[in-house]
Amino acid sequence: MDRPAVRDAALLIFRAVLGLVFVAHGVDRIFFTGISATAAQFAQWSIPQPGISAWLAAVLEMVGGSLLVIGLLTTAVAGVLALLAAAAGYFVHFDNGIFYGHGGFEYPLVLTVSLLMIVVFGAGRASLDEVLSRVES
Repeated sequence: MDRPAVRDAALLIFRAVLGLVFVAHGVDRIFFTGISATAAQFAQWSIPQPGISAWLAAVLEMVGGSLLVIGLLTTAVAGVLALLAAAAGYFVHFDNGIFYGHGGFEYPLVLTVSLLMIVVFGAGRASLDEVLSRVES
């Protein structure tokens, strides 16, 4: 049974929740934790170019998360954020096992797979991508 309205509503909720999580992380890195503290933490985790990486992560999280919420450039943004989450899993969490409570990789894994679902299924009809594609037609 095909239910496009339910599918589109689920994709909207899925995108909005994921986007808000990324926006919150980016805002925290810039305005609360601070970029210099984030860069210091990245250096401790042996992330290459920690200063640049801290800015890149924070901006990608804020801008990318916002674009996910509104559904603009959705599949490309979800792909980039999936790479960011996978990198976090690799550089920070993988050696700690699976459980998040022990610093493990379950959270970045769930984020990565969730973002890949958006890459595969797209933004849905409740998105700016869809609105702009109708304008072009």
